Parts: sequence; structure tokens; C-alpha cells
Amino acid sequence: MQIRPLTPVVGAELEAIDLASQCERGFDKAVVEQLRQAFLDHHVLFIRDQSLSPAQLTQFSALFGPIGRYPFAEPIPGHPEVIAIIKEASQQTVFGGIWHTDSAYMQQPSMASVLYAVQVPDCGGDTLFANMHAAYETLDDELQQQLQQRFALHSSAKNRQRLRDDHLRAGAMSATDDDVFEAVHPVVRRHPQTGKPSLYLSPAHTCLFEGEQMAESEPLLTKLFAHALQDDFKCRFRWTPGTVAIWDNRCLLHYPVNDYHGHRREMWRVTIDGEQPLAMF
Repeated sequence: MQIRPLTPVVGAELEAIDLASQCERGFDKAVVEQLRQAFLDHHVLFIRDQSLSPAQLTQFSALFGPIGRYPFAEPIPGHPEVIAIIKEASQQTVFGGIWHTDSAYMQQPSMASVLYAVQVPDCGGDTLFANMHAAYETLDDELQQQLQQRFALHSSAKNRQRLRDDHLRAGAMSATDDDVFEAVHPVVRRHPQTGKPSLYLSPAHTCLFEGEQMAESEPLLTKLFAHALQDDFKCRFRWTPGTVAIWDNRCLLHYPVNDYHGHRREMWRVTIDGEQPLAMF
């Protein structure tokens, strides 16, 4: 297996590995260790030219942690661990189309997400990723210390229309939105495996700082979002059919670019369960 970084700060493509054959014969221990270390080093991994069944996608995902469930979409038939994220050619909005980290509104947000490209447009539909370790490390010392003492409220109700409404009304996703989930988490999160600090905020779901009103929190949140989404912290990935990606929700934001109207896109997703975010102190 070869590892080719996409940028110095985030993302890597893995080459010379056949996940289907590994699934069939059982993953070699050395391969698993290499995958896990590459995941920690680069935060998001991409593996092209794979041919996986839903069961094999789940088997690969389980190498990184326990499989969980996403609360707002029904799984594909016969595979309760896998949901299909579909944008029909007739739909205008893309599911999750704001910078976010998956399920930050849960008490125990997902550790990672795995996405497999079943059908993608000939061009467009890229996904961007931003490294929140780098975002935190480039703040001035005084602001770093201030943020380490703060907590923020995350809500699934924020930006509901832009994130899910088009898929709740029509399409093949079987999306639902029966409940509102909210959670308070530290603004600076300690990675449970590397110990590194990262910002844990997103434009999609972060509402306010604990102990403040939304209007009080808005100026600093706006400043932090703008800082976190600088190009220096990002990579951009062009999907091809059969590509698998896994990213670390504990230290990344991601954004699906919605520039392929009139074309269908179908991705299979598996959620990997995580733990309650830890503060730095």
C-alpha cells in the first residue's frame, strides 16, 4: 500500500490496495495498522477503483471503530449500517450542503464517516475538507487560552432547510427529520488518540457559546468560522466511481460542492461511533 498526500496539511490517497480482496480473506494485521496510522496522520483517506458490496463497505469501516447509525436517513434494504446519500437530477440542494462535522449535535458525535461513490457526475460534486487542528494552532495564544475554557451549543435544527429539506420532501433517500438533537461540547476538543487540540465548531450546527445569547456569540463565531475555512487548511477531492473515503469528524469540517444540477449522484455512507468530546483541561 502506498500513501500519497494531497496537501501538506490534510488528505491522502492510498494506492495499491484492493479492499474487496482484503475483505474476502481477512485484513492483514499490518495493513490494518498502516490504515489506522495513515488515518491519524492525514485525517481523511481516499482509495480509488474499489468494487465493494454494502457488507464489504461495513467490514472495512469496522476496522476503525464500532459501527453506528445516522439519525436522519433510513438504511438501504438489508443493510442497517449503510445509508444511501442521493441527489436526484431534479433536486436543487445537496444533503449536508454547509460546512460541518457529522452529528456534532449528538452527545456522542460520530468518530468518523465512510463514503463510497456509487454514481457521480462526470464533473462537479467535489468534497472539500478543512483541518481544525491547523485552524486552532494558528490562532493567537490569548484566543487559544480563552477558547479552551468555553463550550458551545450544537443543534440539528440549525440550517435544517438548507441541510435536509429537499430530501425530506422527495427523492430516493428515505430521509426523516422527526427529532431535534442538541448537545453542548467544548470549543477546543482534545483528540482522544493523538492528544492534539482542534476547534470543534461548524457553521452548520454551532448556535452559540454556553452562557450567551445568539446575538452575543455571533461576532466571535463568525470570526472563527472565517479563520477555520482559510484555503491553507483545506484539500479538495474529485470523486470517481468506486472511490472510498474515510474522514475524522473529531478534527475536520467538510463541504459537498453543489455544482452538478441536472445530474444524479449516489453515495453509500457508514457512520463510525465516537465518544463524548473531551476538553483540553
